[in-house]
Amino acid sequence: MNYVERIKEFVATHKNMDFYTDRACEREVVGLLNYDESAILPYTVESPLLKADGSRVASAEEWKNSRRQEIIELFKNELYGAVPPMPDAVEYKEISCKKDALNGKAVRKEIDIVFKINNGKQHTVPVLLYFPADAKGKVPVFINLNFKGNHTITSEKDVRMTGLLNDDKSFLTEEQRSCHAFRNSIEMVIARGYGCCTASYNDFFPDHIDGWSDSIYSLFGDFNGYSRGHEKYSSIGAWAWGCSRLMDLVEEIKEFDSSKTVLHGHSRLGKTALWAGALDERFKIVIANNSGLGGAAMTKRRFGELYVYLVTAMPHWFIKRTAFYIANEEAQNFDQHFLMSLIAPRKLVVASAENDIWSDPYGEYLGAFHAGEVYSLFGADVLKSSHRQAVGTVITSDISYHIRPGKHAQNEIDWLHYLDIADKFF
Repeated sequence: MNYVERIKEFVATHKNMDFYTDRACEREVVGLLNYDESAILPYTVESPLLKADGSRVASAEEWKNSRRQEIIELFKNELYGAVPPMPDAVEYKEISCKKDALNGKAVRKEIDIVFKINNGKQHTVPVLLYFPADAKGKVPVFINLNFKGNHTITSEKDVRMTGLLNDDKSFLTEEQRSCHAFRNSIEMVIARGYGCCTASYNDFFPDHIDGWSDSIYSLFGDFNGYSRGHEKYSSIGAWAWGCSRLMDLVEEIKEFDSSKTVLHGHSRLGKTALWAGALDERFKIVIANNSGLGGAAMTKRRFGELYVYLVTAMPHWFIKRTAFYIANEEAQNFDQHFLMSLIAPRKLVVASAENDIWSDPYGEYLGAFHAGEVYSLFGADVLKSSHRQAVGTVITSDISYHIRPGKHAQNEIDWLHYLDIADKFF
């Protein structure tokens, strides 16, 4: 019995898996996952150019006018859910402005985005902005959501603590300040002439199964007491919506060049960045760092993390329909290269780490490689080989890729490539 058959057998005998109440079941599932390349079963790589009616896309214009929207609807219906609506009004409140931030190298602003509904409902998201103090004109911008709050991604100790809606309060301490600064490398970004705009993902949707009532979805309906997965919406959908709302703010900041924006995300926020970048064409460069399943990695390889774990452990990340593909990946008539194809012809960046086998580094590369079929319609410079790339490989093109030594993280090695890519295309 191969590992796929063992997983199918396990699922058949555990109809109501719940990793929140049965940790032994969770450990058993993790033990079934495959990390052996030679054990991967043959799978089909569908072409994103084959339309629903069976005809084949023949030009970039046909892709933009028909097939692209078909694929967007596919991902809405099968994985990420509907796009949340817009509120009735949005207000930007400047909370602070520090003109000598980062030892005089930057200007820092803290701004609240207040989303308002005419019935009186409101939802506030605190945002942190930096731009070079010596900028002679508008600067390009790196945009992202962060994990533990704005206070954790900067070396400055006087930034407000944010991300307060999450149920994990361990990061709301003075000791946690700057603990994730390496993931954003703000000083390096500023030194290279770029600005940055960030907010905690927990302020759009707290990352736990009961986060619905504190999320942006509460503006548009009654989610009190709601838990786990939803038929229509997902937390990744809320986070992607949040990325676009940060983009809206960037367009209002006179120091930022909103025509030169980079959206980046790590891990689950790498999944988010790809979905946001697919939906919102204002993002000119889209970066998925160690994004794994539901991100850049090819689902049908069934290597590392699988739906059997991800959808059960984090049911709020995807819509309920995604559970249909648990131990049933072969039923998909799409894969993650379809998602990345939606970003064409804008710049796509996929980054992997050697020891991040949970995220399937080779599967991430293959996702980017197969997206080249659509990018080629636009005459783009795509990845040339489907072969596994050596650790230390750095490819800078319309579809960029690198794989570095080390573990699941976003660090200075990643940032050096991201900044080089921005320099090249901006």
